[in-house]
Amino acid sequence: MLGALRQLDARDFPALLGEVPHAPQTLYLRGELPPLGYKYLCVVGTRRMSPYGSRMCSSLIAGLAGAPVAIVSGLAMGVDAEAHKTALDVGLPTLAVLPSGVNDSVIYPRMNRPLAERILKLGGGLLSENEPDFKAQLYSFPQRNRIMAGMSHATLVVEAGEKSGTLITAKLALDYNRDVLAVPHEVGRESGAGANRLLRDGATLIRSSDDLLEALHLPRREKLEQVALPLDLTHEELAIIEVLTEAYTRDEIIDGAGLSAQQANIALSSLLIRGIITERLGKIERI
Repeated sequence: MLGALRQLDARDFPALLGEVPHAPQTLYLRGELPPLGYKYLCVVGTRRMSPYGSRMCSSLIAGLAGAPVAIVSGLAMGVDAEAHKTALDVGLPTLAVLPSGVNDSVIYPRMNRPLAERILKLGGGLLSENEPDFKAQLYSFPQRNRIMAGMSHATLVVEAGEKSGTLITAKLALDYNRDVLAVPHEVGRESGAGANRLLRDGATLIRSSDDLLEALHLPRREKLEQVALPLDLTHEELAIIEVLTEAYTRDEIIDGAGLSAQQANIALSSLLIRGIITERLGKIERI
């Protein structure tokens, strides 16, 4: 089984979790907690994520690369999974808090078990207050949410409907005197109505990763080191990175990298999704 299993008592918990009323007495951990001194950012949202929600989630988290931030989420489909994947892609620690136990046979949801394995392989952790072989139950989801909100310095709602369970986590964060952050959504779309309501009620507006850094009381991106490159870049992606010594248009990048338009566009899309490059005013540059 990948990732050693440990039983934690309150002395080993993330620091903020001790402040939560009715905090768990015991936690089970596979893998590792984020390094000491890191800010925990809980990222939550709908399971039925729109392309807009996916794009915002990945770009916001990718822009945190190099900052002492750990991404906390619940391994669910949609926003949770996108948050974990992007954190892994850009080298941020990530912690999945589960409604099930942490053993392979019960990890929930089943279809995200490969993601759980990747989290463990890349130095992250799986955390639960339930016995290692416990199967997720309806009541264990809100219990899980209180742990995510309680251990985190802030909770970011990326995309949520008016009746989304995500709003439970946001309410818990408010109850625990944590900051609630929200990404604005197009008015009239149900998929973002819950996030927009949080903004109306006083949540902090998040438009960029710099807004996130400010909310977490960390230096803005221009003061951070350039994002380290992942080890699994393709030949085409590396060719584009070598060209990007400064901002260039797509046509300039295609010419400089010696790639076909199709090869370049596939590689550029991958690099954008992974937060390694950004596109502004028609030009592309490394983050």
